Amino acid sequence: MPRRTVVAVTLAATLIFGGISSAATAHAAPQTIGPDVSSHQHPGGASINWFAVRAAGQQIAMVKATESTWYVNPYFVPDSLAMRAAGLIRGTYHYADPSRPAAAQAIFYATIVLGQNGILDLPPVLDLENSGGLSPAGLRAWVREFFAVLEPLTGRKTILYTYPRFWNTAMGATTEFADHPLWIASYNGRSAPEMPRGGWRTWRFWQYTSSGRLPGIPTRVDLNRYNGSIAALRSYGNAINVFGS
Repeated sequence: MPRRTVVAVTLAATLIFGGISSAATAHAAPQTIGPDVSSHQHPGGASINWFAVRAAGQQIAMVKATESTWYVNPYFVPDSLAMRAAGLIRGTYHYADPSRPAAAQAIFYATIVLGQNGILDLPPVLDLENSGGLSPAGLRAWVREFFAVLEPLTGRKTILYTYPRFWNTAMGATTEFADHPLWIASYNGRSAPEMPRGGWRTWRFWQYTSSGRLPGIPTRVDLNRYNGSIAALRSYGNAINVFGS
């Protein structure tokens, strides 16, 4: 084949397949950036090797801190210490129990996580997936009170964790809390999550599976993606220039 023809064919192939590759990349799901864990990831008291999790390329880890007004995850403190030692950005969450007072739960959570606005700290999270028997109006009032009490104690805007069906029904698809960052649970197998009808233009974190696997964690585990760059994530988690990239 003449050189001119080879060059022309090569150029055409580069344009065609390069374009396909770029288009595929544009629609690819963001990378996995970390798990979220609770006592369920410690079967029989087994520990999590957070250094192995970090070595697998993970950037963050979310750990359950509290539930209602009485429960503290017994692995919260050791997991938090080990996460930070491994260089992971730590997130914590409170599992809401709307059958009990919101203010008491906000104070309880803030006390256990010690404010959560230091180095390697993501903002606090309200895990909302239980109505506690409240009506949509009652549940909205509960969430409003929880934020009003918690945020002056932490100095940060609380992340809201929920899933579309719950928000659209139990919360009445309210748009009142669209100014809070959204952590959405959506196991749709696609490159973007299903969004609730809550007024959010986008999501911050996406829990895309509940059956993931990571080195260092002895059970299946929830895995999450971040809607942004790693640099932006590290800034959000007060981790710029801490423990390297």
